[in-house]
Amino acid sequence: MVMKGKFFAGTLAVAIGAAAAFSGGFPAGKVQAAEKKYIVVFKEQSKLPSGYEQAIKAAGGKVESSLEKLGTAEVVSANPNFLTEIRKSSSVMAAGTENIIYPDAPAAAESFTASDSSASAGDLYAKYQWDIKQVTDEGKSWEIAGGSGKSTDGKDIVVGVIDTGIDYNHPDIKENYAYGKSFVPGYSDPIDQKGHGTHVAGSIAGKGRVMGVGPELKVASYRVFGPTGGAETAHIADALMTAADDNVDVVNMSLGGYDWFQDPDLATKDVVADVRLFNRAIQYAIKKGVTVVGSAGNNGIDISSPGKLSGDDKGATHRSPSSQTMIRVSAGGKLKNLAYYSNFGVGKIDVMAPGGDRGPNYDPVTKTGADNSYMSLSTVPEVDAAGNVTGHGYAYYIGTSMAAPKTAALAGVIIAKHGKDNLSPSQVKHIIQTSSEDVFKNGYDQDSGFGLINAVNALK
Repeated sequence: MVMKGKFFAGTLAVAIGAAAAFSGGFPAGKVQAAEKKYIVVFKEQSKLPSGYEQAIKAAGGKVESSLEKLGTAEVVSANPNFLTEIRKSSSVMAAGTENIIYPDAPAAAESFTASDSSASAGDLYAKYQWDIKQVTDEGKSWEIAGGSGKSTDGKDIVVGVIDTGIDYNHPDIKENYAYGKSFVPGYSDPIDQKGHGTHVAGSIAGKGRVMGVGPELKVASYRVFGPTGGAETAHIADALMTAADDNVDVVNMSLGGYDWFQDPDLATKDVVADVRLFNRAIQYAIKKGVTVVGSAGNNGIDISSPGKLSGDDKGATHRSPSSQTMIRVSAGGKLKNLAYYSNFGVGKIDVMAPGGDRGPNYDPVTKTGADNSYMSLSTVPEVDAAGNVTGHGYAYYIGTSMAAPKTAALAGVIIAKHGKDNLSPSQVKHIIQTSSEDVFKNGYDQDSGFGLINAVNALK
């Protein structure tokens, strides 16, 4: 079996124990420990204890940000013994290094040139968007009350997109763009400079040449990723908490990584704090009435067995973020098959949604036989070398990142049918699961969970 460390090396999905180091301005010849970032989770789940800043300072750290409602602080420290010292505090539940999370990079991406000469509403949907047609049954769900995303009580149904941002000027999205916030240090604009978040948003609420599952849903940008690199856990948790406070109805997180317990560079207790923070943020959102949807990952592996997932290495590896209360989505293809790259696993997958693949003749080993028509088409920004958005276009992507937002949109239209704030997240999840189409064996299975999502069934 491939070593876990080798298997994941170089993939965007993994970032175990990453810590930021800052160069210090100190005289040559003198050694100064590099600052590292830590997460300190206190026993109080909904507030920070009195004197927490003093306790962190006494341990050699400095508070960089506070997540008061999650009982957590993000800390920087150059003290190599910081974790040992802060864990002595009776108010601390867990403390550890802060991880870096990345967008679930598409398993494949291809450019798409759309001729403007034949541009008309829905023309690209009609010709290329098999995935949206699969979920909506050729648009039939849009004819059902709430099925387009227009709420039966007249209130906007908002899907928060925690991602790279949204190209809110894209002609296929701007009508349904609600607002945006950035959690990226140094970047106040929630605009998308990478493409991932805009592709997700188009699948949810596109209304132009391409269409989303809910073309009258609203999308809000909660930008956590800059033009390059990943995002620290605290910033993603902050975005999720803020979205819940903003009373969004659904959150889509097409992002993730893996928490490797018994990483040789980290003690298990150094990883647990990061896991606890994510779990608190997810539970905070769900208690506030937010349906949380996440992608299963694009490594083509069984994520149900933490021991096996670590390969020949020791310990346990878990998909992160993860929670039994959120909705985890695997990716299917045009032929209602499990996509070759999609993660799977008993107890880890709730439903499957179309994420696209390269067609039935594609060989993932030789990378031959690809057919772009089996991929998922959606919106993307056109970005120059400096990261400026210079235009608005379309692209083919495939991935569980493309499957999750279709499920998030389905959650949105279900809420639209019943009225804002009238269903709990568990009720929304139940409707999605019980209305799904059995595509493999009857009942639950490791590949599709409860089945392939179906908007018409869900809205009956």
